[in-house]
Amino acid sequence: MSVDDENSGTTRVREGFAFDETALAVWMDANIDGFAGPITVEQFKGGQSNPTYKLCTPAKNYVLRRKPAGQILKGAHAIEREAKVLTGLERAGFPVAHVYGLCTDESVIGTWFYVMDMIEGRIFWDATIPDVSMTERAAIFDAMNATMAQLHMVDYDAVGLADYGRSGNYFERQIGRWSKQYLEDTDAGRDHNMDRLIEWLPANIPQGDDNSSIIHGDFRIDNMIFHPTEPKVLAVLDWELSTLGHPGADFAYNAMMYRMPPHIVAGLGGADIAALGIPSEQDYVAAYCARTGRASMPAYDFYMAFNFFRLAAIFHGIKGRVVRGTASSAQAYERVKVLPELMELAWGQAVLAGA
Repeated sequence: MSVDDENSGTTRVREGFAFDETALAVWMDANIDGFAGPITVEQFKGGQSNPTYKLCTPAKNYVLRRKPAGQILKGAHAIEREAKVLTGLERAGFPVAHVYGLCTDESVIGTWFYVMDMIEGRIFWDATIPDVSMTERAAIFDAMNATMAQLHMVDYDAVGLADYGRSGNYFERQIGRWSKQYLEDTDAGRDHNMDRLIEWLPANIPQGDDNSSIIHGDFRIDNMIFHPTEPKVLAVLDWELSTLGHPGADFAYNAMMYRMPPHIVAGLGGADIAALGIPSEQDYVAAYCARTGRASMPAYDFYMAFNFFRLAAIFHGIKGRVVRGTASSAQAYERVKVLPELMELAWGQAVLAGA
């Protein structure tokens, strides 16, 4: 089975993830202009954290994202933050789905949720984008680069997101947050490489760079919907990890694809990118710097080490949910299998950065 087959599209609602569809229809009728049932509910295959559903009606389709049921870590799965950032970015003209409404009444379907527009287009689960021409592939990478630069240039004060996070000390706060989550999730166990990173990262934070912008936090090619026939981003998905933070770190997370084996997440590791028409890592960094008015990115290798650590911490959290039986995706078990390799890669980036 291909990666596309495993992650794309929908399936019947999996056991343990159903909810009261009649109650949802009543809420939508009261809160969404133009809504008309009946609703047919399907569950998206992809996504690891917040269960996501396709709501089909005779007139149009919607998407519902909800908090997972059961015990969750404090501060995690804050779907109300997703709804807020989507609403603000829509005001700025950034490509996101329109949010119709947020429900914080757990009596409706058992957890908080929001409903947004269903954007039709292409999602590329393989970063090499095998089924397009070399010219279009290069244009798709350029569109992804430009979209990230656009995000980091949004005036967050002007779109009502001044309180969306704290500015400054981003790395200190994030390293502390993910270290704490890793250490507290005892169900998922410990790893020597992660323990070394928890010591090395806070001692090597670059000085004198307190830039802040809206950051996505999980900006991968498979978290974007592209136009059905054009190299154009129609919507950026999955804003659970978004905040106000360091734009260079957010960019480096996207650029991890150049150093990432494809069996872990959508990566280019081992691919002949020149033959594919994909820009080199150096050229991709230069294009982003030019779009955002930066001469260079001298702390880029530290940003990489931080981001590999952060992704490993996220996968570690997925392992904890698998152990506790609350993982929301069938692919969560595959994430657990590659976790030791990802943790080893994370420490390897620290070595490249001078550890």
